[in-house]
Amino acid sequence: MDMTKYVDKNGVVLWPELFKGILIRRYKRFMADIELEGGQIITAHCPNSGSMKQCSTPGRTVYVSESFNPNRKLKYTWELIDMPNSLAGINTMIPNQLVAAAIKSSLIPPLSGYDSLRTEVKYNDNSRIDILLEHKNINDRPCFVEIKNCSMVEDKVAMFPDAVTSRGLKHMKALAEQVSSGHRAVVFFLVQRMDAQIFRPADHIDPSYGDALRYAVKSGVEIMVYDVKITLKDIRLSAQLPYDLSGH
Repeated sequence: MDMTKYVDKNGVVLWPELFKGILIRRYKRFMADIELEGGQIITAHCPNSGSMKQCSTPGRTVYVSESFNPNRKLKYTWELIDMPNSLAGINTMIPNQLVAAAIKSSLIPPLSGYDSLRTEVKYNDNSRIDILLEHKNINDRPCFVEIKNCSMVEDKVAMFPDAVTSRGLKHMKALAEQVSSGHRAVVFFLVQRMDAQIFRPADHIDPSYGDALRYAVKSGVEIMVYDVKITLKDIRLSAQLPYDLSGH
């Protein structure tokens, strides 16, 4: 399933038909056994390589979409889980698509005013930036946007990462290097749920990432945090959240 087919002109990602089920287990990172309503047990693709701390508890209600691509090994894709205080999106493809759509629809004022938006652009020794915003005038500095999916919330605090991430460290260093080169750089945390009031780096899980984030911000990298509004029909950008980088 190509979710880009479901982005509407208002910057909203529309879900395809969703099927309700109960999570039996998530395993091998990318697989989940789910019992659908009616008793059918399926194995769905789990589009999330993280630990999914909190968001993979057996017995919780989940929602899956169906693919009609004959080349796929797994017919279903796990999209949402019903947490105690909010639906939560677990598909890590959604944040990039949603943020790109929101920028194009001028829903993120700090990222408006650019003439072009490109995704997955190679830069900095074959790394890829999630979104590159550029002006027609090549003398105007571009903006490099790295998007992070945040699905872990404890006591109304959204946190990232949910596991040690060497890749995340690499991204923070690369963004800081772009700033030192005279470009604009942004790390954008998208909280794919509705029960957070503030964001903090998960220093108790990966203190090195927290330190790298703080260093990058001190170096001029901008940080933006937004949550979403999720229904069983769509997911859309909601409000900008405050953040606290005070540390351990």
